[in-house]
Parts: sequence; C-alpha cells; structure tokens
Amino acid sequence: MHRRSFSAPFYLACLLGTVLLSFWAQLVSADQMKAVVPVPQNESWWTERHERAVARVREGSVDLLFIGDSITQGWEEDGRRVWNSYYEPRRAVNLGFNSDRTETVLWRLQHGELDGIAPKLAILMIGTNNTSMREDPPENTAAGVQAILTTLRTHLPQTKILLLAVFPRCASADDPLRRVNNAVNDRLRAFADQRQVYFLDLSRRFLDEAGRISEDVMPDALHPSERGYRLWAEGMENLVSKLMGE
Repeated sequence: MHRRSFSAPFYLACLLGTVLLSFWAQLVSADQMKAVVPVPQNESWWTERHERAVARVREGSVDLLFIGDSITQGWEEDGRRVWNSYYEPRRAVNLGFNSDRTETVLWRLQHGELDGIAPKLAILMIGTNNTSMREDPPENTAAGVQAILTTLRTHLPQTKILLLAVFPRCASADDPLRRVNNAVNDRLRAFADQRQVYFLDLSRRFLDEAGRISEDVMPDALHPSERGYRLWAEGMENLVSKLMGE
C-alpha cells in the first residue's frame, strides 16, 4: 500500500484546527456548540456532491467561491443563466449544498473544499436552516457563521470574504422566521473588518415597500427565481468586481 506523506504545513493546519475548536468550546454554550462543531450530512447525495466539489477544487483555476445552502446551490438551477453570465467567466465554484447548516459547511470546508486554492473572493451566506430546521436562536447561528469565517481566514489568508446577510424568508415582514433572520443579520454586521471580511445586506432588493416577498422573486418565499438570482447578482456586482480587483 502506498503511504501518503504529509508536509509540515499540513500538520500545522491540523494542529491549528484543533486549537481553534478548543477555543470555540470555551467561548460558546453547549447549545451553541451544535452550530460550531463540524459534522457532515448523512445522505449519499450530499457525500457525492462534496466529493465532486473536492475533485473540482483539486483541478485548480478557482478565483471565486460561493459557499452556502440550497439558495446558493440554486445557482445551478433557476440561477443557471445568470451564473453563466456573471460568474462562469470568473472561474467560480459553487459550494452550495441543500439543507446545510453552519456546522455542515464547516465540515466540508475542513475536508478538502478549500485545499490547494487561493481564490480572490469567497462569498458566504448561511444560517437560514439553523434558524428554521433546528430553531437556533440568533446568537447560536451567528456563532456558527463566525466559526466559518475563522476557518476561511485560516485556510485562505489572502482571500477576500463577502459575508451576505441571510436572505429574507416567508411572505410577510412580521413572520417569526423573518424576524429571527433579521436578528442574525444584526450580529453578522459586526464580523466585517473592512480589510478581509466585508458585509452586504441585499434584503431590500427582494421586498416590496411593505416588506413582502413576491412570488416572481421567490416563489416559495425562500428560494429565488431566475429574476431573484438576477437581482442578487446585480445587487452585489459592484462590490464583487472591486473585491476581485477587476
């Protein structure tokens, strides 16, 4: 059997990961640990998608990363034509996985999806499944996002990070899930240092004057339509171009 050798930087990265996890364990509560301790999803499709993502990353030529859940994965579906126009020419890779929460994103990023690359920009949006599927309070979800940012900064020290506010969900402005996501976003703003991490809230682009989500923008009041993806792309284009040094 061929024995794989590991370099000193590899062992250093592993040690640093262990130290960071210990650091987080001291800072957050037991409930918050669910959002910051890396775990994979168990479904076979998820594992296969992760393996394909790792294989793509190993090919190199990655200048732009999109990291998130099904909303980000949807760039491959309803958002495909917009993606082809805005991001395919920028050598972008889609690391969006259906049903992902902060802890499953952490697991993916620590198991090959960042290895050997130095993209110009990583765009991150995650958290809506924490607040809905497990009903995490805002501070727990924010702790998970902060752990992801720490992982990105550790693995990709030269990469700019665009942290997006969690998109609005549910048709009406007073829906409890909408309010929880808003509370998450209030916490995420503080993570931007304007040097490596930048924050952008695109929520208003998807809402009418009364704060409602129309079906032609998000048919299920969560996942964008093609028009919704175009609004997303147009809303961050100037900042994306600037952060990528174009």
